[in-house]
Amino acid sequence: MPDYDVCVIGAGPGGFAAAMRCYDFGKNVAIVDRGPLGGVGVHNGALSSKTLWELSKDYRKALLRDRGFIAHKVELDFNEVMNCVEQALDEKVGQLQQQIDELSCKHQDDAGCLTLIQGHARFRDSHTLSVEGGPFGESIVTAKSFIIATGSRPRTVPQWPIDGRRVITSDHLGGLKGFPKSLVVVGAGVVGCEFATIFANFGQTKVYVVDRAERILPFEDEDVSRICSNNLEAKGVTIHHRASLVDLKVVGDEVAYTIEHHTGGRETIHVERALISIGRVPNTHGLDLDRAGVDLDERGYIVGEDTRTSVPHIHAAGDVTADIALVSVGEMEGRFAAEQICTGTSDKLSFENISSIYFLDPIVAACGMSEQEAQKRRIPYRVAVYGYELVNRAIAMRATSGFVKLLVSDDEQMSILGMRALGVHASTTIAEVSLLMRHGRSVREIADLLHPHPSVTEGVQDCVRMLLGSSIYKPRVFKNALRLSRVGYADDGSAQTKTLRKDASKV
Repeated sequence: MPDYDVCVIGAGPGGFAAAMRCYDFGKNVAIVDRGPLGGVGVHNGALSSKTLWELSKDYRKALLRDRGFIAHKVELDFNEVMNCVEQALDEKVGQLQQQIDELSCKHQDDAGCLTLIQGHARFRDSHTLSVEGGPFGESIVTAKSFIIATGSRPRTVPQWPIDGRRVITSDHLGGLKGFPKSLVVVGAGVVGCEFATIFANFGQTKVYVVDRAERILPFEDEDVSRICSNNLEAKGVTIHHRASLVDLKVVGDEVAYTIEHHTGGRETIHVERALISIGRVPNTHGLDLDRAGVDLDERGYIVGEDTRTSVPHIHAAGDVTADIALVSVGEMEGRFAAEQICTGTSDKLSFENISSIYFLDPIVAACGMSEQEAQKRRIPYRVAVYGYELVNRAIAMRATSGFVKLLVSDDEQMSILGMRALGVHASTTIAEVSLLMRHGRSVREIADLLHPHPSVTEGVQDCVRMLLGSSIYKPRVFKNALRLSRVGYADDGSAQTKTLRKDASKV
C-alpha cells in the first residue's frame, strides 16, 4: 500500500492550503518541501515585500509636513527595518510550523494527519518520490495522489550577470547591507513598480526604471497607469519609457546599463545596484515530471485544466500552472485540487472575479475586466469613475489621490464586469464587488447597502448610484472628479464613447 493518501509537493500558499484541505477530509497527508516553510508567499515575495512596503509608507508619512505637526529627527536604520521584516516572516513561519506540529501523525488520533518531509522531491514514477537532501538522507515516499505546488522563481536571462550582490533579483533583497545610493529596476510590471515605490519611499536611493512599453503597468487602463507613474516621478524616480535594455554589466563597484530610446539614441548610466524584475518562471525543473508522465508546455508550466494534469491522480496548483500568479489563486487552486481528489467534484474553476492588489502609490485594487480589456473584446459597457476627493474618509485622511471605477454591462441588468480602486483603503473596497461578480448579480444591490461612515466604501456606493442616476454628487457639477460614460463600437470595431451627465440607467 502507498505510504500516504495524498502527497503535496511544496509548502507555499497553494501547497499548504491543499494539505490542510486534504486533512479536513480525513486523509493521511505528506508535505514534501525543501524549505523554508511558506515559500514565496512568505519569503522573498508577498509577505516580505508587503511588509517592506508598509514600513516604507510609514516612514514617508512620518516626514509629511502638511498635517499641522512636524516630526523632528526621524532616524532611518536599514538593519532595523530588515529586522522588522524578519520578525513578520518569523511570525508567519511559526504559525505554519505550529499547525503542522499539532496536526502531525505523531500526535493525532483523528482520521486525518500531516507529515512534513524536508528535502528535494523527484518523481521515480507516477506514485513514487525520491526525497533528497533532507536531514535523514534520501527517503522514498509513495502516495495514491499528488498535488504539485512548487511555486516559481524570478526569471533571468543569460546575458545579464546576476551575482546576487550588484545585479540582483527579489530573492536577493534580504542580503542587502544597506540602502543602495542608486538602483535601476529592469521591468515596469507590478513587482518592479512595487520595489521602485519601496525604495523611493525610503528616500535614500535614486531609482531608475527601464520600461519597454509606452507606460508602466501596460495591462491596466491609462488612467491607472498615469497616476501611479506621476507619483513615482514625484518621488524622484526616473522612468525610461519606451526604452530597450541594450547592455548591463558590472564595472568595478558599479553597474553600467545602456538603454536605447525609441528615437534610436543610446544612453549609459552607472548605478550601485540593478534589480531584475522581468517576471517569474515555474519551479518544475528537477522534479523529473517526465518519469511521472506529467506534460509541460514549452515554457515549463504544467499542462492541465482545473488543476488536473495529464496524469489523473496528479494535480497542480499555484505558479506551476499557467494560470494567474497570485497567492490567493494558489490557495484557491490548492483547495480545489484537494476537493477534487477527496470528493471527486466536477466543479470548474472560475477566475472572472479574482481580486488583486498592487502595492504602489497609491495602492491599486483590481477585480474583473479593465476598460482596455473590455474594448479589446468588443464588449459594450457603462463606466462610472468616482474621485477620492469626494470621499469623506479620504478627505479626513488627507489622501485624496485616487478613484473608484466600475464597469457594468450596457443593459438593464447592469452586471458587474470589473472594478478598479486607487487610493487609501482600496483593498477594502473590492470584496463586495467580487462576491456580486461571482454570483452574476447586478451592481444595483450595492446602492441599497448601509455602509459605515466615514469609509472609503461609501465611494463605491455612490459610484453605483451615479450609474443609476441617483448619486449625491452629480457628474455635471464635478466634471473633473466624476466620469459617467457609455462605450459602444462602430462598424469598423473602434470604440465610441458617449459622456453622460444624467441618469445612465435610463439610457
